[in-house]
Amino acid sequence: MDEPDYSVADAEHLRLAVGKFVRRVRSADTMPAGQAAVLGHLRRNGPSAIVALAERERVRHQTMARTVKLLTDQGLVHVGADPDDRRRVVVSLSAEGSARLDDEQASRAEWIARAAGVELTAQERAVLKRFPAVLEKLIAAGG
Repeated sequence: MDEPDYSVADAEHLRLAVGKFVRRVRSADTMPAGQAAVLGHLRRNGPSAIVALAERERVRHQTMARTVKLLTDQGLVHVGADPDDRRRVVVSLSAEGSARLDDEQASRAEWIARAAGVELTAQERAVLKRFPAVLEKLIAAGG
């Protein structure tokens, strides 16, 4: 019996390597991952209720409320009443939050570019350039 072109062991190796890579890139972050995740969600999806943010990040409502308070105290988000249900709180990204998120993302991208330029051969960099498209295909297929 022929071994498949891509085995479960290969997939596990990729999973572990991607996880290590993400942790390494995030190690230089100046903002806690949970706060950056909330800012990113608000940028991609617009204003959101705290309960929806908690569900999205798979944390308790109280935990998300604390995160939102920290972000509010830093001026990174605005909190206001939901126009459709005044009892609910809606969180939106502030200009300062957007700028901070830009800084975090630029820092991550700069680290990757610097590491790729120093640590990889030209052939490896060519493979790396194709990697995002390959991952996007996997994401689409995993639907």
